[in-house]
Amino acid sequence: MLEKIARIQEKLSEKVKEVKIGEVRTVAAVDVSYSDGSARAGFVVCTYPECRVLKTKVIEVEVYFPYIPTFFFLRETRPVLLSVRREKFDVLIVEGHGKAHPRKYGLASHIGLLIKKPTIGVAKKLLRDTPPETYRKVGRVYISVGNLITLEDAERIIKQILDETGYPKPLKLADKLSKGRVK
Repeated sequence: MLEKIARIQEKLSEKVKEVKIGEVRTVAAVDVSYSDGSARAGFVVCTYPECRVLKTKVIEVEVYFPYIPTFFFLRETRPVLLSVRREKFDVLIVEGHGKAHPRKYGLASHIGLLIKKPTIGVAKKLLRDTPPETYRKVGRVYISVGNLITLEDAERIIKQILDETGYPKPLKLADKLSKGRVK
């Protein structure tokens, strides 16, 4: 089963587009945490580059898929999609890899293809066998193209919104929301 899904990921990776992005006024971020069989997605929209919070949202859903390395998108797609549904933003930052993935198709690429918006993958660690041309280290994180953005534009955007610790501010807030640390 996982081999078939891996082949599907490889095929879908061919649909990921890298394009120069236009003007960015808002950046959204989403992160998911887990507890007792539930997934809790924290979502935030901020102005860019000031990072003034415009909106926050938290959704909670039952988890249907186990955690399997390199198949993270199977577990997180549903809570992420539910949190971004009907929201307005120019770029979405996803806690998870985009093209920086052994099959060049992680969660950020999957979400980017589904929502048809510029998407950036951000992760704290690299996966084994990640092609070196697919990512950049910015601050404390590794960034990659999700969809509809270039790696250069993703790097420029993330650099503008890092906090003093080298972590993207909107993603840090989404993480706190997902863990119930912010109301």
